[in-house]
Amino acid sequence: MEKTIAVIIDDFFEDVEYTEPIDAFKKAGYTIVHVGLKKGKIVESKKQRTKVRIDEAVKDVSAGEFDALLIPGGYSPDKLRVDEDAVQFVKDFVESGKPVFSICHAPQLLITAQVLKGRKITGWKSIVQDIKNAGAVFLDQEVVEDGNLISSRSPQDLPAFIKASLQKLQTS
Repeated sequence: MEKTIAVIIDDFFEDVEYTEPIDAFKKAGYTIVHVGLKKGKIVESKKQRTKVRIDEAVKDVSAGEFDALLIPGGYSPDKLRVDEDAVQFVKDFVESGKPVFSICHAPQLLITAQVLKGRKITGWKSIVQDIKNAGAVFLDQEVVEDGNLISSRSPQDLPAFIKASLQKLQTS
């Protein structure tokens, strides 16, 4: 059965935290659906001007329609966390037990969704205190797996992040 991965994304996402996992997921045969604030909108990365068309508005989809969720970092998670529908979608996804892949600044969205209490996670160094304040245990490791949550700190961790994400997809 073909698995579908939702990517929740908005402007100023970190290029490689999107492009490298997506390339790996596509090569492994997964379908990608870009979820954002407005269907049809073109969002752009912060450095290389990578353009992504939003396939579905977050208000029109549910976690039940997908098998996993990727949250790329950059400024995108901070932009998404002010939208109630985006926050609820992420909260529902984490609570569903389905895989959630979080890298760099992605925990900002998880913090706002209030799903990190008691969880182990990693993320970008500037949000370590935010992660701890949300009740999570911060681990300074290239990849942290806690149940359905896979997280990494930065683009340098992408090889380990992608490997762990693909393994999680195969076992979920």
